[in-house]
Amino acid sequence: MFFNPSRDEARSFLFETWRKRRAGELLMPLEDLAAQLIEKHPEYFPMFEDPDRFLNREYLPEQGEPNPFLHLMMHLAIEEQISIDQPKGVRAHFVRLTHQFESEHDAQHRMMECLSEMIWQAQRNRTAPDASVYLDCLSD
Repeated sequence: MFFNPSRDEARSFLFETWRKRRAGELLMPLEDLAAQLIEKHPEYFPMFEDPDRFLNREYLPEQGEPNPFLHLMMHLAIEEQISIDQPKGVRAHFVRLTHQFESEHDAQHRMMECLSEMIWQAQRNRTAPDASVYLDCLSD
């Protein structure tokens, strides 16, 4: 089964995951991973405590405020990439970057920059995302 939620479904998934974590409820594996990622971002805790206020909030680039939902979903995507080594070689880049930054979390933030670059280029060129753009960026 392919996990391809809408914006509101992704946000609701994160809010519900955090609610379940705080309530001590059993989490499915993807929920547990998402909860661990939220826990690494304490700056997002107040937002996750107030879903009614933040579910429909817009985060526009011109406002200069990062989108916490996008940030966490990119972490989830990178976790999946690492776990299955897709695109091929991404796991080795993660290991190298983890040693370089002495932090898995910081390594993923660097990977996020490259993933964003690949997506931006695909949107700009109206093409499918090109894994070579991502991997080349990770090599820099």
